[in-house]
Amino acid sequence: MQNSKHIHLIGICGTAMASLAGMLQLQGHRVTGSDTAAYPPMSDLLASLKIPIREPFSVSNLKPAPDLVVVGNAISRGNVELEHVLDARIPFCSMAAILHDEFLPGRESLVVAGTHGKTTTTSMLAWIYEVASRQNPVLAPSFLIGGVAENFGTSFMVRQTRPFLLEGDEYDTAFFDKGPKFLHYFPDALILTHVEFDHADIYADLAAVKTAFKRLVNLVPGRGRIVAFDGSENVSECVEKAFCSVERYGFDPLSHWRLTDLRHEGSLTRWTVTRAGAPFADLRLPMAGAHNALNATAAAALAAGQGVPTEAIIDALATFKSVKRRLEVRSVVGGVTVIDDFAHHPTAIRETLRALRESYPDRRLWAVLEPRSNTLRRNVFELDLVDSLALADRVVLASVFKSESIPADERLHPEHVVTALNARGIPSLLLADADAIVEAIAPQLHEGDVVAILSNGGFGNIYQKLPTAIAARTSTA
Repeated sequence: MQNSKHIHLIGICGTAMASLAGMLQLQGHRVTGSDTAAYPPMSDLLASLKIPIREPFSVSNLKPAPDLVVVGNAISRGNVELEHVLDARIPFCSMAAILHDEFLPGRESLVVAGTHGKTTTTSMLAWIYEVASRQNPVLAPSFLIGGVAENFGTSFMVRQTRPFLLEGDEYDTAFFDKGPKFLHYFPDALILTHVEFDHADIYADLAAVKTAFKRLVNLVPGRGRIVAFDGSENVSECVEKAFCSVERYGFDPLSHWRLTDLRHEGSLTRWTVTRAGAPFADLRLPMAGAHNALNATAAAALAAGQGVPTEAIIDALATFKSVKRRLEVRSVVGGVTVIDDFAHHPTAIRETLRALRESYPDRRLWAVLEPRSNTLRRNVFELDLVDSLALADRVVLASVFKSESIPADERLHPEHVVTALNARGIPSLLLADADAIVEAIAPQLHEGDVVAILSNGGFGNIYQKLPTAIAARTSTA
């Protein structure tokens, strides 16, 4: 696209779509968008960019007709705007397609993919490149991340330099393109963090998930590199036929990038990395959790292999500020710490609760979960969910988000999860919604408690409601 256009995004409040909106605006396009519900952090991002969010979906949002419509992957046939686009033959495309066509030609595409950890790892990689660019401006990164990277205060950046860092999403692309978004990104180098069964709404089974990642691996050219986690048989299977060099990272003594001497000091994590058996660096990260040390090692490995100096990697990780909604402290009120974490899968919940145990030892840990993701709303992971939540001292579940949209025989039964947890001696409750949860638990919270709110959505604004209720109780005590 050489000329400025009016581009309208249907479903603009999705993490990738909101970021794309900002990127297109930087390219000089006039951007508008629509959605059904806007909530932070992406609504805040769009407001800061002065990009209007039109609510709700309506044909009037497309008048006068835009030059191009980007259709978000959450949008399906029957949406009034999509139907008008098809009837009026307004040109349309997917988010991933316009990203490829508008931003990637002539760039070095560095993609971070995997079932877990890709948002944090991409943010780490972007910050490593940013710190390195202070000495070598050609390393200044462009990036697109599925969350707001706190070091930047944004989820995207567009520069004229070559490195373009992308979070590679395995979810489908659009109603007319059911392949994963990451197949549009053609990586020159790739990080593969984990491969597990996820997105049960679009993948039939683990084999289907692995097929998608194998196709991504098959796109990396022979001159490229893959940095792949060593602790997963699924990852090993996905990279075994790669045509490029594959460097494994993790705790295996035989791995190219090996973590040793891992230790936790509250919210600070320290460890040593060896490269092909030789000393590489002593790293520290102001985040808890072995999973975050692994994410950081993956980012360090990819950057080092692309020529980023070790000193910049060390400095960047030591000053990394995490990602919005990833172990984010939302408030400390009356001695109660309220944590917001983007929970979408039992494995992610397990690692979050483990990290909180390391950060807040000897504190009573509450897990408050809204089953909202397309995976958590289904019963395929019911037993795994029990095992993950059992790491908390107290558990509260909300009702399944839009449960009516899940077939009855596939639907999660949160009452089964609560019953199983209580049988293990972990006091657990099932409550209808955020308001009921706040009313029930605010009086029970004690100074020193840590409350992890786990949801990949707005969760009835519980992030504000619970601290407000705690403060009100404290002021009248």
